[in-house]
Amino acid sequence: MKIVVIHGQSHKGSTYHIARLVADKLGGDVTEFFLPRDFGDICVGCANCIMKNEQLCPHYKKLLPLTQAMDEADILILASPVYVCHATGAMKAFLDHYGYRFMVHRPQASMFTKQAVCISTAAGSGTKKTNQDMADSLFYWGTGKIYKYGVNVASISWEGVSEKKKNAIEKHTSSLARKLAKKQGKVRPGLKTRAFFFLFHLVQKKGWNQADAEYWQEKGWTGKARPWK
Repeated sequence: MKIVVIHGQSHKGSTYHIARLVADKLGGDVTEFFLPRDFGDICVGCANCIMKNEQLCPHYKKLLPLTQAMDEADILILASPVYVCHATGAMKAFLDHYGYRFMVHRPQASMFTKQAVCISTAAGSGTKKTNQDMADSLFYWGTGKIYKYGVNVASISWEGVSEKKKNAIEKHTSSLARKLAKKQGKVRPGLKTRAFFFLFHLVQKKGWNQADAEYWQEKGWTGKARPWK
């Protein structure tokens, strides 16, 4: 099992530790990236990735190691602490580079049978919005199964988190890891994802832009083929 963890910060606080708990309990080969250390460029809004080819993005080569790792992974973990009620700027900047992979454009076929976890922590509130920031991209990429885990840790450091709360986190991450392991290799996208895919299938039959139309035709998705079995 290959697991990729994208950390929305470069320090190792509560969010990092919880993401590692899940990854370690799953076992397998774990690859981690830290933002903005491993990628910190901001999307310039040129739209070349959507209208022409993602390789024309000025940051394509810098982003490639993360893209390839995600494509090869069985499970993705996106982890971000809450920064002013939302995901970190580094996480948002990272996700902004994958607009071309939204189902309406050129989704990666392997995403439809992957599992993903959104993890966020806060000293107070905001984990729901932060997880949704990440889950939105995962959904529109076509991710087969998405889990969310947000924790209000009542501390600005992992060391300051109470033992009672850490015990609860331990139990929840064990339960989450069991669910992920049980589902591994058996993932199919849910009804909502399939409905959106069908909607975009109709859009692409009429054409959206040349790059998208050619991609869908090549995959056979404008006909009866689907990226899941």
